[in-house]
Amino acid sequence: MLVEQQATISVSDNVIHCRGAWTLLNVTELERCSKTLQWPDAPELLCDAGEVAAMDTGGALLLYRNIERLRRTGRNVSLHGLKPEFAELVRLIETSASRTQVADPRSVGWGVRVTQAIRRKQDAVIHGLAFLGETTVTLGRSLLRPRSIRWRALLRVIELDGVRALPITGLLTFLVGIVIAYQGAEQLRKFGTNIFIVDLVGISLVREISPLIVAILIAGRSGSAYAAEIGTMKVTEELDAVRTLGISPINLLVLPRSLALVIALPLLTVYADVLGVFGGMLVATSQLNVSFTEFLARFEEAVAVRHFLIGLAKAPFFAMIIAMVGCYQGLQIRGGVDDVGRHTTIAVVQSIFLVIVFDAICSVLTNWWDL
Repeated sequence: MLVEQQATISVSDNVIHCRGAWTLLNVTELERCSKTLQWPDAPELLCDAGEVAAMDTGGALLLYRNIERLRRTGRNVSLHGLKPEFAELVRLIETSASRTQVADPRSVGWGVRVTQAIRRKQDAVIHGLAFLGETTVTLGRSLLRPRSIRWRALLRVIELDGVRALPITGLLTFLVGIVIAYQGAEQLRKFGTNIFIVDLVGISLVREISPLIVAILIAGRSGSAYAAEIGTMKVTEELDAVRTLGISPINLLVLPRSLALVIALPLLTVYADVLGVFGGMLVATSQLNVSFTEFLARFEEAVAVRHFLIGLAKAPFFAMIIAMVGCYQGLQIRGGVDDVGRHTTIAVVQSIFLVIVFDAICSVLTNWWDL
């Protein structure tokens, strides 16, 4: 049975003596001893490690840290006597530390930090535009050659992100329609203008709220799934295998999801319009004595077709934003599982932000054009 040798570190004159087994079992004691040790003030120090009998990564790391701590104080420390295999271990740790060494943010001026942040944002924008351009070119080629589109994968995505999203989408917009009608009913009842509940519910839901609610819901449900799925494939090196086979990840993963969402989101929007208006209709009947017949007659008169078309026209653009952001963030994953979670969160936040920005721009433009 082998007994672990005791490890010591001591100082005499300008020489640091390292003895014994510098292994993980003795690291705690060695570190405690090194913190209480009175280091020489001489500019030149010699570290004598000739009596080190054993060393593993923990001991080599501790020895390297002590030497570096002394060097940072201005002392010149030279290491002698260490066995070649132990010296190689220390050298590997030194190389690894030099690669991963990060400058202290407090030592960098605010101007440098701002410049670095701007450069990172510029790189992100450039990579995003490159991804958008590559996807657009691939989409154009696929539309010219429909046989190259992976129809089975596309139909599968329509089922997952369209058909299976019907219950939650319908329930949410139904409740939103009820809330809008309830809030409007209190005010309209005061002025005896009960019938205008149809205008409030119909125009607001069909033109703005239903497309936006559906897009936000799909961004959280499907956009996050795209980022997580592609990111997991990136971490497990499945995408590298796909590229090795000569298959484009854009054609395999991005296009089916983008096209499927462009098809599914307008249909979900129409479905949400119907259920949202139905929720408002129930409240109008129970709270304002507006019958179903009166509601539908007023709806046909007050809600122009252009309101429905404007809301429906936004849906494909919302779909492209959600699909592109989700797939792009999935392809940007470089690390492990933690990176997957981080980019999934970024995908959801960016998708919702861009959808709302696009909707605001559309609202301003349609107001300018008197639509």
